[in-house]
Amino acid sequence: MTPPSSDSDLWSDWLLHHRHADDPTYDRIVRSGIERFADRVLDAAQLSQGMTLADIGTGDGLVAFRAIDRIGPSLRVLLTDISCPLLRHTETLALQRNVRDQCTFYQCPADQLKEIPDSSVDVVTTRAVLAYVPDKSATLREFHRILKPGGRISIAEPIFQDEALKVCVLKKYIEITPPQSRDPFLTLLHRWQSAQYPDTDEKMAKTPITNFSERDLLRFVHVAGFSEIHLEFHIDVMPSDVTSWEVYIGTSPHPLAPSLSVIMKEQFTQKERDFFEEKLRPTVETGQSLSTDRMVYLTAKKPNSETPEMPSVPPNR
Repeated sequence: MTPPSSDSDLWSDWLLHHRHADDPTYDRIVRSGIERFADRVLDAAQLSQGMTLADIGTGDGLVAFRAIDRIGPSLRVLLTDISCPLLRHTETLALQRNVRDQCTFYQCPADQLKEIPDSSVDVVTTRAVLAYVPDKSATLREFHRILKPGGRISIAEPIFQDEALKVCVLKKYIEITPPQSRDPFLTLLHRWQSAQYPDTDEKMAKTPITNFSERDLLRFVHVAGFSEIHLEFHIDVMPSDVTSWEVYIGTSPHPLAPSLSVIMKEQFTQKERDFFEEKLRPTVETGQSLSTDRMVYLTAKKPNSETPEMPSVPPNR
């Protein structure tokens, strides 16, 4: 792993290194997958020439640059991110792509877009941004504020709640099992997964990535004042793309999670590490491990009229 430096932070370390364990082959696989997410966001964004796009939580600029590739030099793009190192990295990419003049960069959280004027943007996009913001309602109100009447949001957000629920069930199962009867592999499995996801209802409620479901997101968007809301929830279960043990333990599922290699080093004894690897490694290297993606795609419009509609908040059932 590349060690943190003064030119990196949590977000840049994950996006540029930990997401793919610094493995070039796996990086290409990951990029191919997220490009499909980005293209779906842009297909629904309905961009056209002369528009202004705000790509919130731009990361390495994937959505923004693919939008410029589609629309051309008339598209103006505002790129925001909480990470200064990522913005510097992305500005360098903009210079390399000869599109720097089309780009304006803002370092700010997604829920504090103060430098972007009211009603100044045609489209707002995100890809895996709201999931990390504690106050999603405030963020969506900011999106509504900066959009022109008739403007659109097009977002793709991962849903991690089910991952945490599985860890909660595992924790409860271990707790009700007498110590002498506990499966040592399941005990270590819980130690691993609880380091990456909350394992109690209380922790889930306090953690941004697990304190909402796809239905909650729909409700937040509605209450923020958007109309013509369309949501699709996609769940894809498939064999994992990772068959290298070193890559498998070197990646982390999201920026807030340590990798399995770090967890094993810091929380497992040598005997536990050897036992856990003996049990899990064959599953990885024979391609039997599974990967599950849960992704919400959502579009909505800011009404052309400021006349308030009768509230009809979708039930959270």
